Amino acid sequence: MKAVWYESNGSARDVLVHGEMPTPEPAAGEVLVRIHASGVNPSDWKTRAGSRPMSAPRVIPHSDGAGVIEKVGAGVDAARIGSRVWIWNGQWKRPFGTAAEYIALPSAQAVAMPDSLSFEAAACLGIPALTALRAITTDGGVAGQTVLVTGGAGAVGHYAIQFARRLGASRILATVSSEAKAAHARAAGADATIDYRREDVAARVKELTGGRGVDRVVEVDLSGNAALLPQILATDGICVAYGSNEREVAVNFGPMILGGLAIRFFIVYELSAAPRAECETLLARFFAEGGLQHTVAVTMPLSECAAAHDLVQSGQVMGNVVLTIP
Repeated sequence: MKAVWYESNGSARDVLVHGEMPTPEPAAGEVLVRIHASGVNPSDWKTRAGSRPMSAPRVIPHSDGAGVIEKVGAGVDAARIGSRVWIWNGQWKRPFGTAAEYIALPSAQAVAMPDSLSFEAAACLGIPALTALRAITTDGGVAGQTVLVTGGAGAVGHYAIQFARRLGASRILATVSSEAKAAHARAAGADATIDYRREDVAARVKELTGGRGVDRVVEVDLSGNAALLPQILATDGICVAYGSNEREVAVNFGPMILGGLAIRFFIVYELSAAPRAECETLLARFFAEGGLQHTVAVTMPLSECAAAHDLVQSGQVMGNVVLTIP
């Protein structure tokens, strides 16, 4: 099979190899998926660059993807053969991800998808959509709440706005860094946007909420924004943090405890079975309802994986970068 891999950490153009590898066989409990689209996420280039140690002598990158089940291992219902599926954790705690024509992985990690959903859109679900949905549903959900989504035009933020709207948030604010991104966030359902490069975020949140603050912050960079929390969260509010540009985060304990404020940490790779199942069920419901926006900004062939990594690393793309494998 055609695949992209690396055998040492380094820059994309230095270490990523496009070539031939043996097609895997599904073990007991596994399915073999013919990949049609492979999603490229920030964690993919960061892992390749060395943010985590090499998990094996050779690594095929990418956790997200979509395709068709071609073979099943022992114990898996043969009726699954021919099913269109989207994939989560393709390269989490396992060496071979979705940047290849085929992947063999546990059957539960290949989730049925409707015919109406393109493979390219489905390759955006494993990390961006599941992260956004968990951030919106954890700790009681958002029904009746005012929610602030930081990075509202990002892959996770754009989904989070849509999910908050569908799950009953009363008002949705989003931070952005340009008018184009503001329009993108508003198209997803944001009621108002705040340009954090030009505006005082805390002052604008207070203005937009009548001085009360928001009930929930969906946070992409806790280290960069933690100091704002006592100024923008309402009493007993929560910040749901799925990302941070720095490993260590300082919080101002006094105003945080006086406001009864909370920070919920989670990483989508380590979701336990119950919340993951809840998120998968909700996604299936949203697909059936229709109208969910998937922002595939760029599609590139598998052979251009290095360029795709560099593009995602640049931060210049509004939406997801997806590799297509015809």
